[in-house]
Amino acid sequence: MADTYDLVILGSGPGGYVAAIRASQLGLKVAIVERERLGGICLNWGCIPTKALLRTSEIYHYMQNAESYGLKADNVGFDLAKVVDRSRKVAGQLNAGVKGLMKKNKVTVVEGVGTVTAKGKLSVKQGDKTVELEAKNIIVATGARARDLPFAKADGKTIWTYRHAMVPTEMPTKLLVIGSGAIGVEFASFYNDMGADVTIVEMLPRILPVEDEEVSAFMDKALTKQGIKLLTGTGLEGLAPSGSGVTAKIKHKDGKVVEETFSHAIVAIGIVPNTENIGLEALGVETDRGHIKTDGYGRTNVDGIWAIGDVTGAPWLAHKASHEGIIAVEKIAGGSPHQMDKANIPGCTYSRPQVASVGMTEAKAKEAGYELQVGKFPFIGNGKAIALGEAEGFVKTVFDAKTGELLGAHMVGAEVTELIQGYVVARQLETTEAELMETVFAHPTLSEMMHESVLGAYGRSIHY
Repeated sequence: MADTYDLVILGSGPGGYVAAIRASQLGLKVAIVERERLGGICLNWGCIPTKALLRTSEIYHYMQNAESYGLKADNVGFDLAKVVDRSRKVAGQLNAGVKGLMKKNKVTVVEGVGTVTAKGKLSVKQGDKTVELEAKNIIVATGARARDLPFAKADGKTIWTYRHAMVPTEMPTKLLVIGSGAIGVEFASFYNDMGADVTIVEMLPRILPVEDEEVSAFMDKALTKQGIKLLTGTGLEGLAPSGSGVTAKIKHKDGKVVEETFSHAIVAIGIVPNTENIGLEALGVETDRGHIKTDGYGRTNVDGIWAIGDVTGAPWLAHKASHEGIIAVEKIAGGSPHQMDKANIPGCTYSRPQVASVGMTEAKAKEAGYELQVGKFPFIGNGKAIALGEAEGFVKTVFDAKTGELLGAHMVGAEVTELIQGYVVARQLETTEAELMETVFAHPTLSEMMHESVLGAYGRSIHY
């Protein structure tokens, strides 16, 4: 006999486990099915452990440049095994935290491989045993996995995905990073700061192609200055293990194909949604290039089947998945949540320097037909940034000249991944330039640059 619930969630990543907690708060009887570890890829193999690694490389960079702060740090080095171990312990601590949250919120955790067998029915394989679950509503939150190159699958030895790159047993000496999105740039930044010779290959004309063009141009110069070799408008025609390394066939802008050998390569060319073999095809759930099609509440075309997170398409971000989960659960529980507005989802890249943005780029706003007021303020004009020794970067704001609506905000520099939330809140509250101008920002703070950028859009900047 099947165990019966109000809601069963397939997948316990940042979409699934957050949805489970909110459902429990709303009085629903909830079960969550997970085949690996609670917290999903983000907590165990993505967002969190990579930030632990990047924190290590940031401190290592500061130690190597201690003299610029009047300090001495001689014979600076690192123990790679301990660096990796710290990252894994951080992930483990948070995994235990999610377990505690499930227990606290009385969410039943069912370990195993889940398959939707019919509307309202889900089968979980646990080795030789199978557990049957029933629920009026099922949320699919199965996430995504790294996309392999069609001509070179990752082997974990010299050709890595992000997962291999987080637990290296040896330090790359000469590293090729394929793809310059957030994941590629973060790993390039980490390994470069730890001493590897890094090259990034990007097929598109610029790195971080989803960001504002000025941000991409700034990052190009900043990473090049740090010693990273950037090959944009460049294709990869072959990648194969070669001796103790890997040989790449790189097609440059001029059409010339050059062979170059690296010790390791990281493939960061996107993701593939985990929609296969979970029963969706038999139910007729509509997909688009593998991603489940949903409305603004997470509903699919099949009654009682919902989907959230990476499995539903871009942007592939943990906070987007969590918010989708809350929206879907509140709708299931009979509430009236706002539909998901992807335009208000911030994007962050935790490289050195950091990148953060929300809303339209200047180019996209122009394409949409807006008349613009654009403000830009540099880090070098901010007292706190200079005191920190982090005077490189800028804050850019894009406004509708007619209404004062904040169309987009784009930042590059120290701690901008923390600062961006101010603009996200402003957009959510439909704040105009008038309210932002009248807001008092504490001094001395990096956030003052946000104020100055708004003022600058209207010719009122004080310190620049």
